Amino acid sequence: MDELQKFELESLIEELEGYRGRHTELITVLIPSGATLTQTTKQLENEKGTATNIKSTGARKNVINALERAIRKLKEIERTPPNGLAVFSGNVSGELGNEDLKVWAIEPPKKLKIKIYRCDQTFVLEPLKEMLETDEVYGLLIIERNEASIGVLDGRHIKLLQHMTSGIPGKTRAGGQSAQRFARIRESLAKEFFKRVAEAIKKHFWGNKKLKGILVGGPIPTKDEFLEQGQLVTALKEKVIAVKDLGGTEMHGLQELVQLCGDVLAEQEITKQKEILDQFFEKLAKEPNKVAYGEAEVEDRLNRGAVDKLILSKSLSKDRIKILETLAKASSTEIYFVTNETAQGVQFDNLGGVGGLLRFEIHD
Repeated sequence: MDELQKFELESLIEELEGYRGRHTELITVLIPSGATLTQTTKQLENEKGTATNIKSTGARKNVINALERAIRKLKEIERTPPNGLAVFSGNVSGELGNEDLKVWAIEPPKKLKIKIYRCDQTFVLEPLKEMLETDEVYGLLIIERNEASIGVLDGRHIKLLQHMTSGIPGKTRAGGQSAQRFARIRESLAKEFFKRVAEAIKKHFWGNKKLKGILVGGPIPTKDEFLEQGQLVTALKEKVIAVKDLGGTEMHGLQELVQLCGDVLAEQEITKQKEILDQFFEKLAKEPNKVAYGEAEVEDRLNRGAVDKLILSKSLSKDRIKILETLAKASSTEIYFVTNETAQGVQFDNLGGVGGLLRFEIHD
Protein backbone atom coordinates (compact mmCIF):
# COMPACT_ATOMS: atom_id res chain seq x y z
CA MET A 1 0.00 0.00 0.00
CA ASP A 2 1.56 3.33 -1.03
CA GLU A 3 1.13 6.66 0.74
CA LEU A 4 -1.73 7.83 -1.45
CA GLN A 5 -3.67 4.57 -1.11
CA LYS A 6 -3.25 4.75 2.65
CA PHE A 7 -4.48 8.34 2.79
CA GLU A 8 -7.49 7.59 0.60
CA LEU A 9 -8.44 4.57 2.72
CA GLU A 10 -8.04 6.60 5.93
CA SER A 11 -10.25 9.34 4.48
CA LEU A 12 -12.95 6.87 3.42
CA ILE A 13 -12.99 5.18 6.83
CA GLU A 14 -13.19 8.56 8.57
CA GLU A 15 -16.12 9.59 6.36
CA LEU A 16 -18.03 6.32 6.79
CA GLU A 17 -17.49 6.35 10.55
CA GLY A 18 -19.36 9.65 10.67
CA TYR A 19 -22.63 8.13 9.44
CA ARG A 20 -25.25 6.50 11.62
CA GLY A 21 -28.63 5.21 10.49
CA ARG A 22 -31.80 5.93 12.42
CA HIS A 23 -32.47 2.18 12.41
CA THR A 24 -30.51 -0.88 11.27
CA GLU A 25 -30.58 0.30 7.66
CA LEU A 26 -26.97 0.85 6.54
CA ILE A 27 -25.74 -1.93 4.25
CA THR A 28 -22.19 -3.32 4.26
CA VAL A 29 -21.17 -5.89 1.67
CA LEU A 30 -17.60 -7.23 1.68
CA ILE A 31 -16.72 -9.55 -1.18
CA PRO A 32 -13.42 -11.44 -0.88
CA SER A 33 -10.84 -11.73 -3.61
CA GLY A 34 -11.78 -14.49 -6.05
CA ALA A 35 -15.52 -14.53 -5.24
CA THR A 36 -18.08 -13.94 -7.97
CA LEU A 37 -20.39 -10.91 -7.95
CA THR A 38 -23.29 -12.95 -9.35
CA GLN A 39 -23.66 -14.94 -6.15
CA THR A 40 -23.56 -11.78 -4.00
CA THR A 41 -26.09 -10.05 -6.26
CA LYS A 42 -28.50 -12.98 -5.81
CA GLN A 43 -28.04 -12.82 -2.05
CA LEU A 44 -28.90 -9.11 -2.02
CA GLU A 45 -31.99 -9.76 -4.17
CA ASN A 46 -33.11 -12.32 -1.56
CA GLU A 47 -32.46 -9.81 1.23
CA LYS A 48 -34.81 -7.38 -0.53
CA GLY A 49 -37.58 -9.93 -0.13
CA THR A 50 -36.76 -10.36 3.56
CA ALA A 51 -36.74 -6.57 4.04
CA THR A 52 -40.43 -6.32 3.08
CA ASN A 53 -41.19 -7.81 6.51
CA ILE A 54 -39.65 -4.84 8.38
CA LYS A 55 -42.43 -3.23 10.42
CA SER A 56 -41.23 0.38 10.33
CA THR A 57 -42.24 2.00 7.04
CA GLY A 58 -39.23 4.34 7.01
CA ALA A 59 -36.71 1.64 7.88
CA ARG A 60 -38.22 -0.76 5.33
CA LYS A 61 -38.00 1.86 2.58
CA ASN A 62 -34.40 2.77 3.48
CA VAL A 63 -33.20 -0.84 3.58
CA ILE A 64 -34.81 -1.73 0.25
CA ASN A 65 -33.45 1.43 -1.40
CA ALA A 66 -29.97 0.74 -0.04
CA LEU A 67 -30.06 -2.84 -1.32
CA GLU A 68 -31.26 -1.69 -4.75
CA ARG A 69 -28.41 0.83 -4.99
CA ALA A 70 -25.89 -1.82 -3.96
CA ILE A 71 -27.27 -4.31 -6.50
CA ARG A 72 -27.13 -1.70 -9.25
CA LYS A 73 -23.53 -0.90 -8.38
CA LEU A 74 -22.53 -4.59 -8.49
CA LYS A 75 -24.13 -4.96 -11.93
CA GLU A 76 -22.19 -1.94 -13.18
CA ILE A 77 -18.88 -3.39 -11.95
CA GLU A 78 -19.63 -6.88 -13.37
CA ARG A 79 -16.46 -8.59 -12.14
CA THR A 80 -14.78 -8.79 -8.72
CA PRO A 81 -11.53 -6.76 -8.69
CA PRO A 82 -8.30 -8.64 -7.81
CA ASN A 83 -8.35 -7.50 -4.16
CA GLY A 84 -12.09 -8.01 -3.70
CA LEU A 85 -14.77 -5.36 -3.26
CA ALA A 86 -16.20 -3.34 -0.38
CA VAL A 87 -19.67 -1.84 -0.89
CA PHE A 88 -21.40 0.53 1.53
CA SER A 89 -24.94 1.75 0.85
CA GLY A 90 -27.65 3.57 2.74
CA ASN A 91 -29.55 6.69 3.68
CA VAL A 92 -26.93 8.68 5.58
CA SER A 93 -28.97 11.81 6.35
CA GLY A 94 -29.69 10.63 9.90
CA GLU A 95 -32.76 12.89 10.02
CA LEU A 96 -36.37 11.73 10.04
CA GLY A 97 -38.07 12.36 6.71
CA ASN A 98 -34.85 13.35 4.91
CA GLU A 99 -33.16 11.17 2.32
CA ASP A 100 -29.49 11.21 1.37
CA LEU A 101 -28.98 7.85 -0.30
CA LYS A 102 -25.34 7.11 -1.07
CA VAL A 103 -23.34 4.13 -2.25
CA TRP A 104 -19.59 3.52 -2.18
CA ALA A 105 -17.81 0.68 -3.96
CA ILE A 106 -14.04 0.38 -3.63
CA GLU A 107 -11.34 -2.14 -4.33
CA PRO A 108 -9.27 -2.15 -1.11
CA PRO A 109 -5.47 -1.79 -1.37
CA LYS A 110 -4.99 -5.26 0.15
CA LYS A 111 -6.85 -8.51 -0.51
CA LEU A 112 -10.14 -8.95 1.35
CA LYS A 113 -10.26 -12.39 2.93
CA ILE A 114 -13.67 -12.18 4.58
CA LYS A 115 -17.22 -12.25 3.22
CA ILE A 116 -19.77 -10.06 5.02
CA TYR A 117 -23.33 -8.93 4.52
CA ARG A 118 -24.54 -6.71 7.35
CA CYS A 119 -27.51 -4.40 7.82
CA ASP A 120 -26.89 -2.23 10.87
CA GLN A 121 -26.94 1.33 12.24
CA THR A 122 -23.27 1.71 11.29
CA PHE A 123 -21.07 0.42 8.49
CA VAL A 124 -18.71 -2.50 9.21
CA LEU A 125 -15.22 -1.03 8.87
CA GLU A 126 -12.94 -3.25 10.98
CA PRO A 127 -11.59 -5.31 8.03
CA LEU A 128 -10.53 -2.07 6.28
CA LYS A 129 -9.04 -0.63 9.48
CA GLU A 130 -6.92 -3.75 9.87
CA MET A 131 -5.34 -2.98 6.49
CA LEU A 132 -4.01 0.29 7.91
CA GLU A 133 -2.26 -1.38 10.81
CA THR A 134 1.51 -1.47 10.51
CA ASP A 135 2.89 -4.94 9.86
CA GLU A 136 5.96 -4.25 11.97
CA VAL A 137 6.53 -2.34 15.21
CA TYR A 138 9.67 -1.66 17.22
CA GLY A 139 9.94 -1.43 20.99
CA LEU A 140 11.90 1.55 22.35
CA LEU A 141 13.74 1.73 25.68
CA ILE A 142 15.87 4.49 27.12
CA ILE A 143 17.33 3.64 30.50
CA GLU A 144 19.32 5.91 32.80
CA ARG A 145 20.29 5.47 36.42
CA ASN A 146 17.41 7.59 37.69
CA GLU A 147 14.68 7.06 35.08
CA ALA A 148 13.58 5.06 32.08
CA SER A 149 11.18 5.55 29.17
CA ILE A 150 9.46 2.76 27.26
CA GLY A 151 7.89 3.55 23.90
CA VAL A 152 6.89 2.07 20.57
CA LEU A 153 7.55 2.97 16.94
CA ASP A 154 4.53 2.03 14.86
CA GLY A 155 5.01 3.09 11.25
CA ARG A 156 5.86 6.78 11.49
CA HIS A 157 4.31 7.22 14.92
CA ILE A 158 6.37 7.29 18.13
CA LYS A 159 4.39 6.76 21.32
CA LEU A 160 5.56 6.99 24.92
CA LEU A 161 4.05 4.01 26.74
CA GLN A 162 5.51 4.42 30.23
CA HIS A 163 7.97 6.61 32.13
CA MET A 164 9.55 5.24 35.30
CA THR A 165 11.79 6.64 38.06
CA SER A 166 14.28 4.61 40.08
CA GLY A 167 14.32 6.31 43.48
CA ILE A 168 18.10 5.79 43.61
CA PRO A 169 19.67 8.55 45.76
CA GLY A 170 22.41 10.77 44.41
CA LYS A 171 26.09 9.91 44.83
CA THR A 172 26.42 12.10 47.94
CA ARG A 173 25.76 9.75 50.84
CA ALA A 174 23.56 10.48 53.83
CA GLY A 175 25.32 11.44 57.07
CA GLY A 176 26.63 8.60 59.23
CA GLN A 177 26.72 5.99 56.43
CA SER A 178 29.95 4.43 55.29
CA ALA A 179 30.83 4.78 51.63
CA GLN A 180 30.68 1.00 51.16
CA ARG A 181 27.26 0.64 52.78
CA PHE A 182 25.87 3.56 50.78
CA ALA A 183 27.24 2.06 47.54
CA ARG A 184 25.59 -1.29 48.37
CA ILE A 185 22.25 0.45 48.94
CA ARG A 186 22.50 2.26 45.60
CA GLU A 187 23.49 -0.95 43.82
CA SER A 188 20.57 -2.84 45.37
CA LEU A 189 18.13 -0.11 44.32
CA ALA A 190 19.60 -0.14 40.80
CA LYS A 191 19.03 -3.90 40.48
CA GLU A 192 15.48 -3.51 41.75
CA PHE A 193 14.88 -0.72 39.21
CA PHE A 194 16.30 -2.83 36.37
CA LYS A 195 13.96 -5.62 37.42
CA ARG A 196 10.93 -3.29 37.35
CA VAL A 197 11.91 -2.00 33.91
CA ALA A 198 12.30 -5.57 32.59
CA GLU A 199 8.83 -6.45 33.92
CA ALA A 200 7.35 -3.35 32.29
CA ILE A 201 8.93 -4.24 28.94
CA LYS A 202 7.49 -7.73 29.20
CA LYS A 203 4.04 -6.28 29.96
CA HIS A 204 4.15 -4.04 26.89
CA PHE A 205 5.76 -6.35 24.32
CA TRP A 206 5.45 -10.00 25.34
CA GLY A 207 3.44 -11.91 22.76
CA ASN A 208 3.30 -9.01 20.28
CA LYS A 209 3.56 -10.84 16.95
CA LYS A 210 4.31 -7.60 15.08
CA LEU A 211 7.34 -6.78 17.23
CA LYS A 212 10.30 -6.83 14.88
CA GLY A 213 12.92 -5.60 17.31
CA ILE A 214 13.77 -3.52 20.37
CA LEU A 215 15.97 -0.42 20.25
CA VAL A 216 17.81 0.47 23.45
CA GLY A 217 19.45 3.77 24.33
CA GLY A 218 21.05 5.41 27.33
CA PRO A 219 24.37 6.52 28.80
CA ILE A 220 27.43 4.34 29.28
CA PRO A 221 27.46 2.01 31.20
CA THR A 222 23.83 1.98 32.45
CA LYS A 223 22.17 0.53 29.35
CA ASP A 224 24.84 -2.19 29.09
CA GLU A 225 24.44 -3.08 32.77
CA PHE A 226 20.69 -3.36 32.26
CA LEU A 227 21.07 -5.73 29.32
CA GLU A 228 23.50 -7.86 31.33
CA GLN A 229 21.78 -7.75 34.73
CA GLY A 230 18.22 -6.59 34.12
CA GLN A 231 16.58 -10.02 34.07
CA LEU A 232 14.99 -9.28 30.69
CA VAL A 233 13.37 -12.50 29.47
CA THR A 234 15.48 -14.25 26.86
CA ALA A 235 12.87 -14.03 24.09
CA LEU A 236 12.77 -10.23 24.42
CA LYS A 237 16.51 -9.85 24.98
CA GLU A 238 17.03 -11.61 21.66
CA LYS A 239 14.83 -8.95 20.06
CA VAL A 240 17.33 -6.18 20.92
CA ILE A 241 18.72 -5.17 17.51
CA ALA A 242 20.38 -1.82 18.29
CA VAL A 243 22.02 -0.22 21.33
CA LYS A 244 22.88 3.49 21.17
CA ASP A 245 24.64 5.97 23.45
CA LEU A 246 22.43 8.92 24.28
CA GLY A 247 21.13 11.05 27.12
CA GLY A 248 17.58 12.20 27.75
CA THR A 249 14.35 10.31 28.20
CA GLU A 250 10.62 10.69 27.47
CA MET A 251 9.45 11.78 23.99
CA HIS A 252 12.53 13.81 23.06
CA GLY A 253 14.80 10.91 23.99
CA LEU A 254 12.66 8.39 22.09
CA GLN A 255 12.76 10.59 18.98
CA GLU A 256 16.55 10.84 19.23
CA LEU A 257 16.84 7.07 19.65
CA VAL A 258 14.81 6.45 16.49
CA GLN A 259 16.93 8.97 14.60
CA LEU A 260 20.18 7.32 15.74
CA CYS A 261 18.82 3.94 14.58
CA GLY A 262 18.12 5.14 11.03
CA ASP A 263 20.41 2.48 9.57
CA VAL A 264 18.44 -0.29 11.28
CA LEU A 265 15.09 1.29 10.38
CA ALA A 266 15.90 1.93 6.73
CA GLU A 267 12.58 0.57 5.49
CA GLN A 268 10.42 2.07 8.23
CA GLU A 269 7.97 4.86 7.37
CA ILE A 270 9.54 7.32 9.81
CA THR A 271 12.92 6.89 8.10
CA LYS A 272 11.33 7.51 4.71
CA GLN A 273 9.76 10.67 6.15
CA LYS A 274 13.17 11.85 7.37
CA GLU A 275 14.72 11.19 3.95
CA ILE A 276 12.14 13.22 2.01
CA LEU A 277 12.28 16.11 4.50
CA ASP A 278 16.10 16.01 4.42
CA GLN A 279 15.88 16.41 0.63
CA PHE A 280 13.40 19.25 0.97
CA PHE A 281 15.37 21.30 3.51
CA GLU A 282 18.69 20.68 1.74
CA LYS A 283 17.24 21.92 -1.56
CA LEU A 284 15.66 24.86 0.22
CA ALA A 285 19.07 25.87 1.55
CA LYS A 286 21.15 25.21 -1.57
CA GLU A 287 18.77 25.44 -4.57
CA PRO A 288 15.75 27.48 -3.42
CA ASN A 289 14.47 27.87 -6.98
CA LYS A 290 13.96 24.09 -7.17
CA VAL A 291 11.70 24.07 -4.13
CA ALA A 292 8.22 25.41 -3.45
CA TYR A 293 6.39 25.70 -0.14
CA GLY A 294 3.10 27.09 1.09
CA GLU A 295 -0.26 26.16 -0.46
CA ALA A 296 -0.48 29.02 -2.98
CA GLU A 297 3.05 28.60 -4.34
CA VAL A 298 2.89 24.81 -4.52
CA GLU A 299 -0.51 24.90 -6.22
CA ASP A 300 0.92 27.28 -8.82
CA ARG A 301 3.87 24.95 -9.48
CA LEU A 302 1.54 21.95 -9.74
CA ASN A 303 -0.53 23.78 -12.34
CA ARG A 304 2.66 24.35 -14.34
CA GLY A 305 3.56 20.65 -14.13
CA ALA A 306 6.78 21.54 -12.33
CA VAL A 307 6.44 19.47 -9.15
CA ASP A 308 8.31 16.16 -9.10
CA LYS A 309 7.58 15.26 -5.46
CA LEU A 310 4.73 16.72 -3.43
CA ILE A 311 5.05 16.65 0.37
CA LEU A 312 1.89 17.06 2.45
CA SER A 313 1.52 17.27 6.20
CA LYS A 314 -1.22 15.13 7.70
CA SER A 315 -2.21 18.16 9.76
CA LEU A 316 -3.75 19.73 6.63
CA SER A 317 -7.50 19.53 6.14
CA LYS A 318 -8.76 16.60 4.08
CA ASP A 319 -10.34 18.99 1.57
CA ARG A 320 -7.05 20.79 0.90
CA ILE A 321 -5.20 17.50 0.56
CA LYS A 322 -7.73 16.24 -1.99
CA ILE A 323 -7.38 19.38 -4.12
CA LEU A 324 -3.58 19.14 -4.17
CA GLU A 325 -3.75 15.38 -4.71
CA THR A 326 -5.91 15.86 -7.82
CA LEU A 327 -3.44 18.39 -9.26
CA ALA A 328 -0.53 16.04 -8.49
CA LYS A 329 -2.16 13.11 -10.26
CA ALA A 330 -2.66 15.23 -13.38
CA SER A 331 1.11 15.75 -13.72
CA SER A 332 2.33 12.32 -12.50
CA THR A 333 3.72 13.82 -9.30
CA GLU A 334 4.81 11.50 -6.47
CA ILE A 335 3.02 12.22 -3.19
CA TYR A 336 4.56 11.89 0.28
CA PHE A 337 2.75 12.33 3.59
CA VAL A 338 4.55 13.41 6.76
CA THR A 339 3.52 13.96 10.37
CA ASN A 340 4.54 16.61 12.88
CA GLU A 341 5.76 14.01 15.39
CA THR A 342 9.42 14.82 14.71
CA ALA A 343 11.35 18.10 14.92
CA GLN A 344 11.62 18.15 11.13
CA GLY A 345 7.89 17.57 10.81
CA VAL A 346 7.15 20.51 13.11
CA GLN A 347 9.54 22.69 11.10
CA PHE A 348 7.77 21.65 7.89
CA ASP A 349 4.38 22.45 9.42
CA ASN A 350 5.68 25.92 10.30
CA LEU A 351 6.29 26.47 6.58
CA GLY A 352 2.64 25.71 5.87
CA GLY A 353 2.71 21.91 5.72
CA VAL A 354 2.89 21.85 1.89
CA GLY A 355 6.11 21.53 -0.07
CA GLY A 356 7.34 20.48 -3.47
CA LEU A 357 10.62 19.35 -4.99
CA LEU A 358 10.62 20.74 -8.54
CA ARG A 359 11.58 19.14 -11.83
CA PHE A 360 13.10 22.41 -13.05
CA GLU A 361 13.88 25.83 -11.65
CA ILE A 362 11.22 28.52 -11.64
CA HIS A 363 12.14 32.18 -11.29
CA ASP A 364 9.28 34.55 -10.55
